Amino acid sequence: MNINAEIISVGTEILLGRLINTNASYLSGRFAEMGVNVFYHSVVGDNPSRLSTALEAALRRSDIVVTTGGLGPTVDDITIGAISKTFSRPLVFNKNIAAGIKNYFGKKRVKMHPYVLRQAYVPKGARAFRNSVGTAPACVMACGKKTVIALPGPPGELVPAFERFVIPYIKERHKTGFVILTRAVRAAGAAESAVNRKIKNILAMDGAVKAGIYSRPGEVDIALTAKAESEKKALALIKKSEKKILRALGKKVYGFDSDTLEYAVGKRLLKKGLVLSTAESCTGGLLASRITDIPGSSRYFEKGVITYSDKSKIKELGVSEKIIKAHGAVSRPTARAMAEGLLEKSDSDIALALTGIAGPSGGTRRKPVGLVYIAAARKTKAKKTKCIERRFTGNRASVKRQAASAALDLLRNTL
Repeated sequence: MNINAEIISVGTEILLGRLINTNASYLSGRFAEMGVNVFYHSVVGDNPSRLSTALEAALRRSDIVVTTGGLGPTVDDITIGAISKTFSRPLVFNKNIAAGIKNYFGKKRVKMHPYVLRQAYVPKGARAFRNSVGTAPACVMACGKKTVIALPGPPGELVPAFERFVIPYIKERHKTGFVILTRAVRAAGAAESAVNRKIKNILAMDGAVKAGIYSRPGEVDIALTAKAESEKKALALIKKSEKKILRALGKKVYGFDSDTLEYAVGKRLLKKGLVLSTAESCTGGLLASRITDIPGSSRYFEKGVITYSDKSKIKELGVSEKIIKAHGAVSRPTARAMAEGLLEKSDSDIALALTGIAGPSGGTRRKPVGLVYIAAARKTKAKKTKCIERRFTGNRASVKRQAASAALDLLRNTL
């Protein structure tokens, strides 16, 4: 049975581009896993009449309508009022929700203003759920055979409410008879075009499994999607295509689904019992930040130093002034000296160093913006240092992100 859902994101800040709408992406993914089709996304500003129009249109074409945002206590939080008016459901005071709001402020030891309790009013007949991390409740409402769901806007509140309350409700009320499963194969060290050439036959398949390729700064994802009667059957279909991709891309693949390069690297360091330190110039600490994003990274990460100026490279890493004068701060010899200097001044087994020009200024014809040198030095008998040159495009943030990814990939291959 086909069940169609629609997502209406409420908030003028989304329309103005001040807020990235991650909620719609998350909800679409979770609906797909339940076998529910999502055919429409829309964004409506903080305007009751326009929201009512959007709700009416959505309910005509979809079985499940989800709103996100606009459930707070301020005057621009208009979602519940619009739902109440659109479906002719008067608002009623929910004592359980009110108690949860009071308890929330009591735990924080913050005075609660009476207007906050306006969040305890929900449409008559709706089922409301306490917010475990905030005050705005989620609620679900049956409209004949169709369902309207109102969720808080902050992702930290939306996700727990959807996972804990809404998913069980949808599965009970709307049975689809199948699931849609997506698995991502994650690769690094190759451009999207290069990956496309290697797996173009897989991408062109028109069968039970659909494949798509998506690029991110310094990385490429291949998404495999299958529709089947159960998750087990869908996964079995995906695995066949996955094996073909692994054969085609080989060591370019570093993980699956939510795996990250920093996670893959950390896992290898931990397995080999090795300790890492980093020296960064153009990335300004981004590399160390990504490495320490992984819980337990203290077991394999000793320290990260930011040597942005030439003077700091000389003082903190022992880079020869002659090397910088002869080759420049952004050069292969300087990157190698940074890594080797850090290795000498640390108790680490591996040192990773970056130097480059992130832009938008500072580039020359010989050394353009986006030029980055990355070096990896190891405390082995051979004492080999590997250094690579990369030329990235994009704005400053993108160059930094790509450089950090390239450094992690170099480390992954070094290990």
